[in-house]
Parts: sequence; structure tokens; C-alpha cells
Amino acid sequence: MIRKPGCHLCDDAHAVIEKVCGELGVPWEEKDITQDEELYRKYWEQIPVVLVDGQQHTFWRVNEQRLRKALTSGLTE
Repeated sequence: MIRKPGCHLCDDAHAVIEKVCGELGVPWEEKDITQDEELYRKYWEQIPVVLVDGQQHTFWRVNEQRLRKALTSGLTE
């Protein structure tokens, strides 16, 4: 997840990601957009941004069911 400090949407996204990834045992990480110039240029207007396997999955609001599906689809292949 790419986030910025003081972002309430980021806090909401964090809670969803933490829940889903915790239940599925999927590792995840957060990156601070203010600490990475490339991420800042690419995603500033879309914060928070969720990447799955390096590809943009969603931004602004994270849907729990959609994230769960994205994370489990690769496990069954």
C-alpha cells in the first residue's frame, strides 16, 4: 500500500488490508509517498494506492471482497 501521513482514507485502507492479509497469511507492506519521489509523481492524486503483485489494484477506497479475490486467485492457479 502506498500512503501519506495524515490521510484518513489511508487509515481505512490499512485496516482492510491488515484484516484480509492477516486472514489469508499474505505479507504486505506500506510505503510513504512523501519519502519516494517516483511514487509521488506517479500516484499523488490517487492516495491510497494498493498494488497486488506490483500492479495497481485499486486506489482511494479498498473493497474487502475484491482484494480477497485478487489475493486468492493466484493461490488456486
